[in-house]
Amino acid sequence: MFRLFLLSCTLFCAVTTAFAADGPERLLVHFATVGDSRHDPEAADITAQDRLWLQNTKVLARMIREMQSVKPELLFFNGDMINGYTSDRSLLDRQYAYWRGMAAHLMESGTYVVPVPGNHETQVKTRDDKGRAVKLAMAVNEDAWRANMGDLIIDRLRWQTLLGSGVEAWSANNRPLAGGPDGIKSEQRQLSYSFDFRGLHFLVINTDAVGNDGKAPVAWLKGDLESAAKRGVTGYFIFGHRPAYTYRFKPAAETAGLDLFPENQKAFWDLVEQYNAVYFCGHEHIFNLMQPRKGEGGKAWQLLVGSGGSPFDARAGESSRPEDRFYAWAEVSVYSTGRVHLKIHGFDEFFGATKVILDRDL
Repeated sequence: MFRLFLLSCTLFCAVTTAFAADGPERLLVHFATVGDSRHDPEAADITAQDRLWLQNTKVLARMIREMQSVKPELLFFNGDMINGYTSDRSLLDRQYAYWRGMAAHLMESGTYVVPVPGNHETQVKTRDDKGRAVKLAMAVNEDAWRANMGDLIIDRLRWQTLLGSGVEAWSANNRPLAGGPDGIKSEQRQLSYSFDFRGLHFLVINTDAVGNDGKAPVAWLKGDLESAAKRGVTGYFIFGHRPAYTYRFKPAAETAGLDLFPENQKAFWDLVEQYNAVYFCGHEHIFNLMQPRKGEGGKAWQLLVGSGGSPFDARAGESSRPEDRFYAWAEVSVYSTGRVHLKIHGFDEFFGATKVILDRDL
């Protein structure tokens, strides 16, 4: 009888923990995210096709097929979908067109694609006033981004048709202002933006804006998050290209994220912690999950998935973790209880069978 009582208690606890305050746990949003599919024209193994379009077609096509098999409602693509680094509009348009043609398969099978600008989209290689080689964001490149991606940011009718419920709190006018406190010098319409969907708040940030290269627009973010909190949203998800914290897969790994500017990095991550948000990013061509301030009691997560096909940052033998040389993408499920479940799908450089690299709640 006592064992039966214990079994009953166990079953009761298991059932009740699956209930939110307003009923059973429900799946709110199911999305995928990855970044960095552009190819390097100097890569030793690049095909003639990919040298022309500068896209890792084999990797991106496979990931798209895998995503279609699990049917995410959204794909947040975290920048560097083209090689860019030029202001030649004909070259930019050609690269965007190829990537859009591939992404169209997702859009036509029920997944809305949400693009995030990366440094290869907004920057060009140039020289500063001392003749040093630098990469700087240019307004003409941001214009090219809007011309090629603007129809996705945000098409209310297509969103409603694909997902069955509408996007809310969306306005193209909600963006960092040129000449404002973030020091940005160009129009940021459809480069940094935000919206609500099913009670959750999603933000996209341009981490390489004209006048603000390598930084997050923290002043705009602060106001946007405050407004979202007043609306009573239940979760916050931020997408940018550069990581807030560089993943140092080897001791001498090059600093690549917002940690190039520690003051901006701190201000940004203070906000991420304050709202217990999850930050998704790319830029480093690798997968990594970290809680940057865990040792200080911080709870916020950074998920780096810049593993969409660009040449691996970790060369053979540079990392003890095999997954550092995997092509990988993330599947994320957000529930009404606040639970966020993460599943990382990946395959090795030899294109072996896809496996689940990580499967856990955040």
